Amino acid sequence: MRTTSRWATALLALTAAAAATVAGPAGPAQAIGPDLLPLTVTNSSGRSGSVHLYVLGTDIRNGRLGYVNQAGAFTPWSGGATPPVPAPDVSINGPANGGATTLRIPRFISGRVYMSFGEKLKFFLPPTGLVQPAPWNPSDPNANILFDWSEFTYNDAGLWINSSQVDMFAVPHSVSVTGASGQTRTTGALKANGRDNVINGLKGQAGWSGLVRTRSDGTVLRVLAPGKAAEAGLFSATYLDPYITQAWNAYTSKTLTVVPFGDQPSIKYFGRTSGSTMTFTNTAGQRVATFQKPSTSNVWGCDGALAAPNDQVVGPIARTLCVALHRSTLGTLDTQPSGGPADFYKGSITNHYSRLVHQNMVDGRAYGFAFDDVLAQESLVHDGDPRSAGIALTPFTGGGSNPGNKTSIVSDWHGKCVDVPNWNFADGQRLIVWDCTGGTNQKFEWTGGQLKTDNNMCADVAWGSSTNGAAVQLATCSGNGAQQWVLSGAGDLVNPQSNKCLDIPAETPGNDAVLQLWECLGNPNQKWHKG
Repeated sequence: MRTTSRWATALLALTAAAAATVAGPAGPAQAIGPDLLPLTVTNSSGRSGSVHLYVLGTDIRNGRLGYVNQAGAFTPWSGGATPPVPAPDVSINGPANGGATTLRIPRFISGRVYMSFGEKLKFFLPPTGLVQPAPWNPSDPNANILFDWSEFTYNDAGLWINSSQVDMFAVPHSVSVTGASGQTRTTGALKANGRDNVINGLKGQAGWSGLVRTRSDGTVLRVLAPGKAAEAGLFSATYLDPYITQAWNAYTSKTLTVVPFGDQPSIKYFGRTSGSTMTFTNTAGQRVATFQKPSTSNVWGCDGALAAPNDQVVGPIARTLCVALHRSTLGTLDTQPSGGPADFYKGSITNHYSRLVHQNMVDGRAYGFAFDDVLAQESLVHDGDPRSAGIALTPFTGGGSNPGNKTSIVSDWHGKCVDVPNWNFADGQRLIVWDCTGGTNQKFEWTGGQLKTDNNMCADVAWGSSTNGAAVQLATCSGNGAQQWVLSGAGDLVNPQSNKCLDIPAETPGNDAVLQLWECLGNPNQKWHKG
């Protein structure tokens, strides 16, 4: 039986945090960013066939559920019934492999962008709400469709957009937002062969292979999150129980300290276990919360015994407990939240799904479970003054190969690589530097003096400019002087037409520095080599 699907917990948390910034004691925030924000979906997946896009969400001003067309018009759903009836087809034609499609996102919408391959998704309307795909249910009409989604909120305080693996890991994609400053923030990109690594890692983990769902034609459709797989009878419903008991009982003889707010270290709660109950007191010794030992299902969903109400005491403690149990740090790290990626998922009984997804992300960030944003591990980007956003559908397999004469271009100064953000091989896309991953978006073929990427695009000086600060971008390969480059013996990457060098502005040390043309000075930020 179909049920009305709720938004993922990660999106609920995102919406609540974003909505809280819309108005404060001084009144509504001033609107910044366009009323209709362009969001470009690029397709470098390597897959043939049609792509279908859907923008579904809630108008957060009035709570009405609806859909957005390509031009950015929001329409509330209507015509629901019991039992639910098919929703109208609100799909948007997506980009073929190598192409791009731009959508418009209206302000005050919080929702999802769905992407399906080869077949349109089926949605259903009850009298209220919307029945969304639930492919962990084998009777769901979308169970054999390859699809995924990203989540977003756009309001007067800006755009939040994330890739989510809370329910499943399916279509490799990254998300990005570009602000008024021109800086692009990106997350969600997989390492070379990352999708295969997650799939094969779980197949090789005893008891976890049932999470991998394969269609009859051999296509791996998705990897289910462990809680969803357990609901479908594909994974042990009691997997975490021994670890939960061990971690819970650890605090019969020692104290667990919860410091739930990183910016308020003086707020602390102290937990001790008696029997199956963990009781928390505040710094004044007053009892503030009690929790019964949770089940495996409670941990996977951060619900039930670990339900986190939207308050300032019980919710933050519950969230902290759930995160520590997912990362198998409860019982060993006695101040929570604490630790870092090197400390997480070390137990023999742990969330191997989330471990592998994080392990195969370029920046290590993912929404592997609800509240994975604790200690900033989430695949979320935000800009308070956005100008555009992007979702990049990236290669399903490979990504680290080096056909022909393709090499990386590596900075001598800090070892980062010239990078095409989000595999967005589109005309006018600025080039940046990023940690070297071996991905196809960091490979250039040196041919005829050109630096050629996928989709017949070349590194190009915008408008053939010879001024300092000129943009270095992608453009269709033409062989003109703006696309000629020479790597000197001294490590200068020179555009002969201007006699100027590829330059990392102001010796910016981090990822995402947008490259430019500048007078050759021999400085470390202008030195390069082939990788």
